[in-house]
Amino acid sequence: MNTPPAAPKDSAIPKVSRAAQAAQVAMAACLGVMAVAVFTNVVLRYGFGSGVAASEELSRLLFVWMVFIGAAAAYPAGEHMAFTSLAGLLARRPMAFAVLTAVIRLLVIAACAMLAWGAWQQVVVGMGSRSVVMAYPAALLPLPALLCAVAIGVMAAIELIQRKPLDLGHGAEVE
Repeated sequence: MNTPPAAPKDSAIPKVSRAAQAAQVAMAACLGVMAVAVFTNVVLRYGFGSGVAASEELSRLLFVWMVFIGAAAAYPAGEHMAFTSLAGLLARRPMAFAVLTAVIRLLVIAACAMLAWGAWQQVVVGMGSRSVVMAYPAALLPLPALLCAVAIGVMAAIELIQRKPLDLGHGAEVE
């Protein structure tokens, strides 16, 4: 009786950092609260002719936070869109590949700086106003964009300093 070899214990389950776990928990909490708020509001509106006015505002706020938490968590996992065709061609030329990697990281840092600057301006504008129904500071809407830009920019800068090579694992998806 031949039995198949056992799979390695740790190779099938990827390691997830504490920050990634915290991001997943935060996103799940946002999604859970949004689902309950919207479901409750739908039942109250169609079943009883009334609703919770704060449900829409709360859902919008949580959705924005969930998206930017997810974007920041996706960066270190290499889950953002990647165009690896050119980089794949240069992978066999170490110097050209290193230069392209540095240019890409610098472009990511520049994009994060522009996003952070715009988000910061919106946060400042939002400090003086409140949301209509829930009366939370309007700065809470652009704040996650600022935090996301700073987080991704710092991660890209660390990768640039460490000269970490690009992950070309997306090659199977190239058409």
